[in-house]
Amino acid sequence: MSTHETAAPALKEIFNAERLQHIATEMSAVYPAFKTQAFLKHANQGLAELSVMQRMARVSESLHAVLPLDYEDSLDVLRELAPRLNSGFVSMCLPHFVASYGGHAFDVSMDALKYFTTFGSSEFAIRHFLRSDLERSLELMHDWTRDENHHVRRLASEGSRPRLPWSFRLEAVQADPRLAAGILDRLKADESLYVRKSVANHLNDVTKEHPEWVLDVIEGWSLENRHTAWIAKHALRSLIKQGDLRALTVIGAGAKPEVELLDVRVEPADVRLGETMTLSFTLKSTVAHEQRLVIDYAIDYVKANGGLSAKVFKLKTVVLAGVAEEVVQRRQVIKDFTTRKHHAGRHGVKVMVNGELLAGAAFNVNTD
Repeated sequence: MSTHETAAPALKEIFNAERLQHIATEMSAVYPAFKTQAFLKHANQGLAELSVMQRMARVSESLHAVLPLDYEDSLDVLRELAPRLNSGFVSMCLPHFVASYGGHAFDVSMDALKYFTTFGSSEFAIRHFLRSDLERSLELMHDWTRDENHHVRRLASEGSRPRLPWSFRLEAVQADPRLAAGILDRLKADESLYVRKSVANHLNDVTKEHPEWVLDVIEGWSLENRHTAWIAKHALRSLIKQGDLRALTVIGAGAKPEVELLDVRVEPADVRLGETMTLSFTLKSTVAHEQRLVIDYAIDYVKANGGLSAKVFKLKTVVLAGVAEEVVQRRQVIKDFTTRKHHAGRHGVKVMVNGELLAGAAFNVNTD
């Protein structure tokens, strides 16, 4: 990193001291008896060591610690607070409050989650109710799929995802995706991209354990609706990366690619952390008719023990005219992430077209 660059603030700084003061100020505005100093003392204790999700939980716990009200009266105050908070992510402390202290009051709590989700999301909180009363929760969420607010419709799909990131898995839905199938079916042509992304992500989760079930569902849909077709393509993205023939066929790329890859290059040959490598090649048709082609590439990352671990990346989808050529290029910065640490060594690059490996190259990573 150069002296002119500064690191992006950590995500957990969404809940910093300034934000806690904001929450306290807005609470005092809607509930004048609010114990501001007691809240701040409780919320700030050990804050530096807490992750973003732990900080969100701390805010919820601190509100509960200083509010001398019963659960339902507390909800009335928090309902007034919700539209005054200056961050959608911060507002998720309110659904957390519901999940933590409202398990005894299903109807009141679910109605509160429906309201709070319009300001941020109740996706994490609602999973506690799904875990404790799955049938009742899913029945209500199924009704939410017809709500006029797209945040509420999205909650029905997102909250019931079997593998929602940053949350525990819903083992029952993971084992039997049919439990939430009615929700997905009702949302398969939703006008909101926010909702469609959730439906696609839910189905992509399911492909990890039940790929054939997902394919059966999507093959039963009419993909003439552009919203449904969009969901299908994104729901199948993991299977498409794996070269699954049924998934490729759904998006019109199931045929064997009749192409040549020319002048496949990865430049530079040696890359240091923070630098950019460029993959380039020419895609040449070998037939007279046009072809729909899904192009992916994989990098064989060197692991700490010297082994390799492949990661597939989407490159592009093209409709290549007969006997035509197209130059394809992709630049990628080689840098460490929390989910991936680079190790020195030779990294292979593979190019796949419609799931078929057609060419390869390599580059060296220097971590010194």
